Amino acid sequence: MKNIILASLVTLLFSCQNNAQANKNQEAGINGDPIQVPLQNGKAKAYFASGCFWCVEAIYESVKGVDEVINGYSGGHTKNPTYDASNTGRTGHAEAVEVIYYPKVVSFETLVDVYFASQNVTQINGQGNDRGSQYRSIIFYQNEAQKQIITKKKDALAKKLNTKIAAEIYPFQKFWVAEDYHQNYERLHPNNSYIQNVSVPRLNRFKSVFPKELLKIGH
Repeated sequence: MKNIILASLVTLLFSCQNNAQANKNQEAGINGDPIQVPLQNGKAKAYFASGCFWCVEAIYESVKGVDEVINGYSGGHTKNPTYDASNTGRTGHAEAVEVIYYPKVVSFETLVDVYFASQNVTQINGQGNDRGSQYRSIIFYQNEAQKQIITKKKDALAKKLNTKIAAEIYPFQKFWVAEDYHQNYERLHPNNSYIQNVSVPRLNRFKSVFPKELLKIGH
């Protein structure tokens, strides 16, 4: 009986520590001032997290005015996160993308529209069967104007659907580029079962509801 009680206390303590760690991770992502990433060669950068970054990469690369999308990690408290470390949920980071785009062709506001149109906006800590804090939805803002755009659209969507929208709104502070094998994943691995069964269907669902004139021809 003593062993059972001791085991129960250890389990409870471990659970409390995990909850405290999760709270610490989330707080680390929302504290501090946002960092403004300057334009370079006429191109700006925006940052989003919405489930598996392989899926999100393909979605944003289908949008006119987007030059490139980089997969990585953001929103957490650890330095130099890796894929394996991020998957534990203990780094606070979510799989995220860096969207490099031409603001004269596509606006940040449109990129936010892409974000909400390409996911289950009510799912907390995940998309589909990809579940965990590393797959949670986050939109990162770099200045007050971007924050107002995000907040306005999120509030309008919540009112329209009469439900709570899961996306968190964080000040952008740091983006860590993911390992090389994660980059351009859908394009380089078209026969991968995850790509065929999850990523491509998600991309096609997005394209079916998003204005065709805002999508690249051939995507």
